[in-house]
Amino acid sequence: MKSHPLSLESLVDFHQPSFYYSLGMIFFNPLFWNIVAQNEYHHKLISKRVKNPRIGCYLLAATIFSLGIIRDALYTKALKDQPAMDLLPAPFDIVVPAFLAVFGQILVISSTWQLGITGTFLGDYFGILMDEKVESFPFNYFNDPMYVGSTLTFAAGALWHKRPAGLFLTTIVWIVYTIALRYESPFTTEIYAKRERERALKAQKAK
Repeated sequence: MKSHPLSLESLVDFHQPSFYYSLGMIFFNPLFWNIVAQNEYHHKLISKRVKNPRIGCYLLAATIFSLGIIRDALYTKALKDQPAMDLLPAPFDIVVPAFLAVFGQILVISSTWQLGITGTFLGDYFGILMDEKVESFPFNYFNDPMYVGSTLTFAAGALWHKRPAGLFLTTIVWIVYTIALRYESPFTTEIYAKRERERALKAQKAK
């Protein structure tokens, strides 16, 4: 029986292994860095082995960055294996994904610039805390600009390659990031709240 032109089967080829490799990596990456970072906060396993929390953070940063490259490569491969369909009329089929890609990368790069390596890659779980909250661009517009930028970049790839499956995977990316933030944000907030309580206690003892 011939599938309807707009059926799910015509938009996403669920028989392609590359689709599931990409999906698996999308789920794995934030799960990995959250488990490793929280384990580091509680048990200092990385810091104890390298004898230096900053080096430990750099090692985790390199690992997360490498996993991100693998995830992006698998995503690109998955897109190429999926059915193509005109998603936007010309010239928006070029203008929109180009804009999303550029703006997404601006958010990612500017976030990294503002936070630095340790601020970007979970240095606070290693005890490397920032002096004060960053409130300049892009943090004055977005609470989590790196996640927003990453999601926009995924969407740009889907639109550029004209793959509806890419939009499906982009939606999964955003859902996964949203779930990750439900764990990351309160945990990070508590790390800094604990520091403020310790500072207040020291100030009180010094009086």
